[in-house]
Amino acid sequence: MHHDEPEFGSQPFPRAPLIGAGILIAVVVTGVAIARLSGFDPRVAPPAPAVETRALSFSTQPDGAFVVVDADTREQLLTLAPGEDGFLRASIRSINRERKRQGIPEDTPYQLVVHQDGHLSLEDTPTGRSFDLGGFGATNTAVYAKLLRAAPAQAAGEGSGR
Repeated sequence: MHHDEPEFGSQPFPRAPLIGAGILIAVVVTGVAIARLSGFDPRVAPPAPAVETRALSFSTQPDGAFVVVDADTREQLLTLAPGEDGFLRASIRSINRERKRQGIPEDTPYQLVVHQDGHLSLEDTPTGRSFDLGGFGATNTAVYAKLLRAAPAQAAGEGSGR
């Protein structure tokens, strides 16, 4: 090694890249903090616009039957005997726990929504919650999809188990 060549590390590291890196880190941390505090979640895409809705009320009768009613016409769409269609019962029972805590009556209507991209959601306006039904699989989504088109005369016999 020659004595007139500078040794490695003998010159100070340039300050400009260090300052730039520090500013970049500060901007990223600040951006993440703002996003977190504002409730932004990049994993959740905003829902597609609604193209069809149906207001539905769900209730459990004293004999254990589960009844689905068109909330606009007050016509009964579906009656499930005790033990029938566990997914529909369990999903509504789960949502109703939050309603009960907030003092919202069990038969307050939900909005079953078909979105422009074809997926279904169940909107609970009083609690401000929305449930993407596609996450439960095609078979369980179909349970709700049939409620969109259910006519009172047809549905009263379907699934009644009587």
